[in-house]
Amino acid sequence: MTRIAKTYHEETKNTKIENRESRIENRGSRIEDRGSRIARRSKALSSIFYLLSSILDLRALSFFVVCSSLCCSDLTGITAARQDPLLAERAYQDREILYELQEPQSHAFRITHDYTERKEGASHYFNVVRAGSRVSDPESVDLDTGENLKWETLSGKQVKERKLPLTDVNDGAEVVVTYLARPVAKDSSARLRLRETYTDPKSYYLDGEELVWDRTFGRLRNTVVLPPGWRLTALASPGIIQTLADGRVSVFVVNPRNDDVRVYLRARRRAAR
Repeated sequence: MTRIAKTYHEETKNTKIENRESRIENRGSRIEDRGSRIARRSKALSSIFYLLSSILDLRALSFFVVCSSLCCSDLTGITAARQDPLLAERAYQDREILYELQEPQSHAFRITHDYTERKEGASHYFNVVRAGSRVSDPESVDLDTGENLKWETLSGKQVKERKLPLTDVNDGAEVVVTYLARPVAKDSSARLRLRETYTDPKSYYLDGEELVWDRTFGRLRNTVVLPPGWRLTALASPGIIQTLADGRVSVFVVNPRNDDVRVYLRARRRAAR
């Protein structure tokens, strides 16, 4: 019996070992299958990565081409500006305007802006006043010579009656006419600085204890300067705010659009010290 039990025990042990080896072989097969699937996935991912890399390379190449063309165009503009810096600088000045607000009870603000006349033979500059505003105290200066130029304020109807070279103007419009010192010669220009006081109760007024400025700007660079003793309390447009050397607060607004941008601000008088 002892021999039979021993033999049975050994056979059972061998069977267990064989079953364990079989399980190990099956596990090894499954691991191999998993490795094959991982390899196939890796190969697929490598193909996708290569394709994406190619696409990104093409995009990078396109971006490089676009940037190169832009840089070349910019360099062309810079070269032209270097060749004729006077005209380039004057073109820049045409796009700035300054509004100096007077006391809000007056609804008045002083405007300063430059203009470069390039049309050959031109002997006038016409500034058509915006509808709703009234103009007073114009000044016109020839910036090339410092000479004060002759000016007068006419209605659109008077401009037509005198047959001045201004088209598409309403009869009731106000027009500030500046007479150039001499007609613009060929391949030259006349640079002017104009100052005018506008009165417009609809765009500049008092609301309780706060002044309100609500006006649209058409130029690229616009600066609004508050009256002395006033501080900014609200601004509905992006802008750069600073205090000037004389203590007044200025608001600089850029209009990068092709149309007008509305600028709305409020200010309150500073408390007495």
